[in-house]
Amino acid sequence: MNIPSDLKYSKDHEWIRVEETCAYVGITDFAQSQLGDIVFVDVTTVGETLPQNEVFGTIEAVKTVSDAFLPVGGEILEFNASLNDSPELVNSDPYGAGWMVKIRMTDPAELDVLLDAEAYAKLIG
Repeated sequence: MNIPSDLKYSKDHEWIRVEETCAYVGITDFAQSQLGDIVFVDVTTVGETLPQNEVFGTIEAVKTVSDAFLPVGGEILEFNASLNDSPELVNSDPYGAGWMVKIRMTDPAELDVLLDAEAYAKLIG
């Protein structure tokens, strides 16, 4: 299971990568493996400011639909448009090309309650 050490993780299996004033959010390698083949990612919250742990979109796999939660509060600046034509990027490259949204964090201190790679590895066993 791939768990990059430079990211923070939520207990809901989302990751966040901070780059200057913005951050990228997606689901973890563990989450995508549990969902199976992803066929559609739906994010209708671009332009909205949502609190920490709020649903920002849904992920549709062959056999299920799952909510995606924001690990920290913020304004949804952008949806990864590549996922419209290639939602399977979430399966093949969850920490790279499979990112889901770019946000402007409301309160960077919220990062402090997230898990580091070691703690996330313990969470998923």
